[in-house]
Amino acid sequence: MTDDAQVTDVPSADGADRSDDGWRPVGIDISTPSIARVYDAVLGGKDNYPVDRAIAEASLAIVAEIGDVARYNRAILGRAVRFMAEQGIRQFLDLGSGLPTVQNTHQVAQAHSPEARVVYVDKDPIVLAHGRALLAENEYTTVVTADLREPADILNHPDVRALIDFDQPVGLMLVGVVHHLNDDEGPERIVEEYKAALPAGSFLFLTHFCASSPDALALEKALLTDLGSGRFRTLEEIAAYFDGFESIDPGVVFLPQWRPEEPVQEPLTVGQRLMAGGIARKPTS
Repeated sequence: MTDDAQVTDVPSADGADRSDDGWRPVGIDISTPSIARVYDAVLGGKDNYPVDRAIAEASLAIVAEIGDVARYNRAILGRAVRFMAEQGIRQFLDLGSGLPTVQNTHQVAQAHSPEARVVYVDKDPIVLAHGRALLAENEYTTVVTADLREPADILNHPDVRALIDFDQPVGLMLVGVVHHLNDDEGPERIVEEYKAALPAGSFLFLTHFCASSPDALALEKALLTDLGSGRFRTLEEIAAYFDGFESIDPGVVFLPQWRPEEPVQEPLTVGQRLMAGGIARKPTS
């Protein structure tokens, strides 16, 4: 998570070479696909293995724009974090953050306010290894290894509490991660637990795969089969995660439509409609 280099250019926490030359990180299961590593493969990164690349390539065969979709997700992250920072948010809890790339949450937030505090949370140990190495000199940012399906563990984690003051507004970020909670895991309940812990004036920023086309449903089937997760939900189902909060214009929309920096040509492509998201504020009363 440096300002001028992707994580793929940086050695791991123990200094070992990250290139795919036979070296294997300790404690990492490379026989099972990882959500963070598949996402890295889609973005063209190097922190992934054949099992991850196979899923990325299969996804590409279904939706040729899948790499663009990942970039749309990174782009809206930057716009959303800037918006929250402009609204006075100085602390961010980024759940399911994945492997760092360019323009991560802490870079955007700290460009606006150098003392903005950011906690990244991910269950994949490779994220922790990279985060610790890359954030060693950033006293306002940390990485925690935990499963977002256990809100109490995260909200009470000492490293989270060391940086996040839950008496002050927080930017809660669920970027491209809730769709990896299957229906039987109770995603609505999990999101509600996090929302309940936020003080008034906090923001929820969430993006999610959207059941917007036959290709989207085909990709959902492939991801559920090969990765074990990847639920595509309707715009209405995605909007329901924001219930009880005040929607920020333009509401829940396809990613390129959320406060774009340049005009968006209509009609949107299949890839542009593959994910949707938005921001909402917790009311003061």
